[in-house]
Amino acid sequence: MPRHFQADSTAESSVDTASSMPEAPRIQHRHIEVFRAIMLAGGVTGAAGLLFTSQPTVSRELARLEQLLGYALFERVHGRLRPTARALALWDEVQRSWQGLDRVIERAAALGRPQGARISVLSMPALSHALLPLALARMQAVHGPVAVSVATQEAPLLQEWMAAQRYDLGLTEQGEVPPGVRMVALPAVDEVAVLPAGHALAQKSRLQPQDFAGQPFVSLAEGDPYRMQIDRVFADAGVARQMLLETHSAIAVCALVQQGLGVAIVNPLTARACAAGASMVVRPLTFSIPFELQALLPLHRAAVQEVEWLVDALKQSMAPESA
Repeated sequence: MPRHFQADSTAESSVDTASSMPEAPRIQHRHIEVFRAIMLAGGVTGAAGLLFTSQPTVSRELARLEQLLGYALFERVHGRLRPTARALALWDEVQRSWQGLDRVIERAAALGRPQGARISVLSMPALSHALLPLALARMQAVHGPVAVSVATQEAPLLQEWMAAQRYDLGLTEQGEVPPGVRMVALPAVDEVAVLPAGHALAQKSRLQPQDFAGQPFVSLAEGDPYRMQIDRVFADAGVARQMLLETHSAIAVCALVQQGLGVAIVNPLTARACAAGASMVVRPLTFSIPFELQALLPLHRAAVQEVEWLVDALKQSMAPESA
């Protein structure tokens, strides 16, 4: 026989020998299941009942587990099993693992039930206060209960987290669309005036720039894109306001107006959410400053029907008659 055939035969024989070698004994899931049952029941007899098996079988599996571990898990005291310190430490880990498994099982079962999916939403803080509650109420009125987890974040982290595909839906003001994300523009609505209840301007049905002349004005912070649009309107109209207070938050603007500290112009969603009481009134403007939002949908997460339901509800909630 040629030499190279002999070499191949030897190599093949070595592979066969290696592959036929038995694997070293290892701990099986059944061993951990037996350990858990003993800890829960406090003994072998009770564990056998939990596992629907015999007491000798449980004792044998426990002995095998202790053999594989190389140390005892229980002390035998007056015919009863007392867990050792190592057993208690192992028990903590087993409990955590079983809780995780239980959550997996519950999740798998929930996905098979109507409205069983859970959707995660990442929203700008103001929109989680002003828009999302209305949209979620609309969605559930049509489709029934839907599990939703809402987190809040400001740009640019909001865009970064959506690009990382961490959420099913993002809700933000108009801006650059992150990579790996599809943008759905929501209907634009006009900014509105908010006034303290009883303010003289509240007698008017619609306000023009000249109405704000000399008025204490609560403004959004410098650099805010809506602040810049509002300031441009008044500059073009030659109207001077008392610029005493400013803040980054539209919700904070409304809170200051409610305290009678001035008048303001904010988005209609926040105005509507904050005007539920009797301390502030909302009036439309004769000029238009569109408030524009977008829903961000990750391209690399599994499509969930409930997300489309929520997008539809957001569009309805942004309609002029809703805002």
